[in-house]
Amino acid sequence: MQRLTSYLRRHVQSTILVPVAILLLVLGIIYVPRLVAWIAGLIARGIAALVEGAILPTALAVRHTFGLGTFLLLLVAVVIFALLVLERRYSYHVNLKWHQWASLVTLVPLAFGLLAFLPSSGKAPIAGSPEPMGSGGALGALIVGSTDVWGIGRLVLLVLLAASLYSPRRARAIALYTARMLLRLVSRLWHWFIQVVLAFGTGDTAESKARSAVESDLTVVEEPVREPTRTPSRANSRAKTAVVPQDKSDPLPARRVKGTAWKLPPMDLLENVTSEGRNLDNGQRVKLIEDKLREYGVDARVIEVNQGPAVTQFGIEPGWDVKWRTVKERDEEGRLKYEKDGRPRLRLEEISRTRVKVNKITGLSNDLALALAVPSVRIEAPVPGKALVGLEIPNISTAVVGLRHIVESFPFQKLTTKTKLGLALGQGVQGQPVVADLSKMPHLLIAGATGSGKSVFINSIVASLLMQSVPDEVRFIMVDPKRVELVPYNGIPHLLAPVVVDAEKVTGVLKWVVREMEDRYKKFASNGVRNIEGYNKRMAADGKALPYWVVIIDELADLMMVAADEVERMLCRLAQLARATGIHLVVATQRPSVDVVTGLIKANFPTRVSFAVTSQIDSRTILDTGGAEKLLGHGDMLYMAADASKPVRLQGTLVTDTEIERLVGYWVSATPPVGWTAEQTPDFEALQEEDRRDPLLAEAKRLADQHSRVSVSLLQRRLRVGYVRASRLMELLREDGLVDGDDDESERDGYYEDDDI
Repeated sequence: MQRLTSYLRRHVQSTILVPVAILLLVLGIIYVPRLVAWIAGLIARGIAALVEGAILPTALAVRHTFGLGTFLLLLVAVVIFALLVLERRYSYHVNLKWHQWASLVTLVPLAFGLLAFLPSSGKAPIAGSPEPMGSGGALGALIVGSTDVWGIGRLVLLVLLAASLYSPRRARAIALYTARMLLRLVSRLWHWFIQVVLAFGTGDTAESKARSAVESDLTVVEEPVREPTRTPSRANSRAKTAVVPQDKSDPLPARRVKGTAWKLPPMDLLENVTSEGRNLDNGQRVKLIEDKLREYGVDARVIEVNQGPAVTQFGIEPGWDVKWRTVKERDEEGRLKYEKDGRPRLRLEEISRTRVKVNKITGLSNDLALALAVPSVRIEAPVPGKALVGLEIPNISTAVVGLRHIVESFPFQKLTTKTKLGLALGQGVQGQPVVADLSKMPHLLIAGATGSGKSVFINSIVASLLMQSVPDEVRFIMVDPKRVELVPYNGIPHLLAPVVVDAEKVTGVLKWVVREMEDRYKKFASNGVRNIEGYNKRMAADGKALPYWVVIIDELADLMMVAADEVERMLCRLAQLARATGIHLVVATQRPSVDVVTGLIKANFPTRVSFAVTSQIDSRTILDTGGAEKLLGHGDMLYMAADASKPVRLQGTLVTDTEIERLVGYWVSATPPVGWTAEQTPDFEALQEEDRRDPLLAEAKRLADQHSRVSVSLLQRRLRVGYVRASRLMELLREDGLVDGDDDESERDGYYEDDDI
């Protein structure tokens, strides 16, 4: 039965299906052309309706909105698609930070803004639009607003925004440099305007208004001070120096300080020195530095260049130290991929990323100096306030920094309104003026080898104080054993005594200063004040204000050879206690060895300046760090402030012999106020002799009276003193004729009389 059913099913299906297939084939041959034509017409009508109803309006709207920028968007899309393909197939990653991506995104509206300035060809693309847009479309017109100066300004802002986002540190450095240049230009224009007003003003009111805009404490007097005859200044041998000619027929008038009849010297006593320093192409140096670092396997790049008077500082940003490992490449399903030769396909995978260590860069200082063909390079790591390593490379020639340039700068003018002890130190590696307040230091220790610029720096300190202070405010005590540097200042009313040139009198000088310090403390205690500022405020009405004392010692090594113990003891005491009394020390030495700059002296002089020294040991002695042995000389120095952890490199100011002669001549010929008298010069020899007398001398004389033989050991036991002091007492007894003999260590026959005792 099953076989019958199966047989009937097969034959019935074949009997029915075959005729139906033949019928359909015949109908297809007859009606297919008509069906194709009908389907084609249906598709054409649908496409036409779609184009007319949706695609064409959309395309016109896109063209109206973006203009030719449509092709820019297509290009961006193609670039993004290519990056995705590269990342998927070849594991290629674009290592950009978020701000760099933001910078690239900012380029898109910038491009539309630029296209808006191109005229559009054709009429308005959509009915109802008032006029055809630019090539940037409605978006470009929205970005620029109008194709005029304001539109260009918007584009400039976009350019600055994109540059700032791509490299914020470099943009910040450029902005600060531009601001400094603009500030310097405004300052020079303002000072030029003040000079014109003072030179051509006809009334006292105009002159006083002009001068009060510069400094509220100063007023202008009518009497001009004629400038002495000028002689050519001593030019720096390492740079081309030019002196700007000034109008001698109408010099600037002298400045009078309120509350006193003294007149400050005019600014035209100082020469307006300019210099032209030559340097190599910084672009070539940047490429050379990066290539040399790359040769030694250090990933770093130079992102900042600051050119100073003596050196150019290159700001190096350390790169990344990336570690990789080799892994077998797999597809999306986790199966290994193979090369054509049957080996597994390998790829590199990043496992760690750390910043390059600073030691890798600092250890290449000698190699960088060899590559750059310079004597030495100094590496500052890190640069204060920046995440950079500073590479300081010497310029071909050193630019001269004139004292007038720093004195006329805005920082110095601002400082002089707060203190009478402002110092014009020099110019930094970024070209900025560097000034300091001596009262905040409060003492200064200077070291440098012969020819490094130490003496010129001391003269600059004295000149800057003479330009801003009158004898009622600042007085000087100068010690110059060399007899050549400070002797020209003899005769100025600021000096308390003639310049001391005899090293034997120095202990008496220091004894005098210590006595003045103690007397001032007694005055402060009796008036209930703590320092000289409070005392002068209270006594200003009575005319009993105390002046500041500045003690300048040009060569400490000579003094330490004469009387090391006394000089060290009194210098340390003054450095510890004299700040509140308005007494400040400026000590210089050519030999910063440990026997000259002792630990006690260095501990009490927190502010230090080091010029070029001969060895790293001397640099560590004066600055507690190396670097001074790599300085170039001729004013190149390291300045360690009291509140700084690292020294700052500066180019010191230059004051010529001609300028010193003019300044000294002005103060020597200045008419003192009525009733003003200089303080009497003390008897240094008497002070020195008084300081030499030991308080235990009377007790030693009693011992000599009681014993027939006196020895150093006897004085040590009975007086409980050390060997050095006992030997000194024995010498005093011998000088007074109480003991005989010339050998201090042998016993002596004592003799005495009642009158002697």
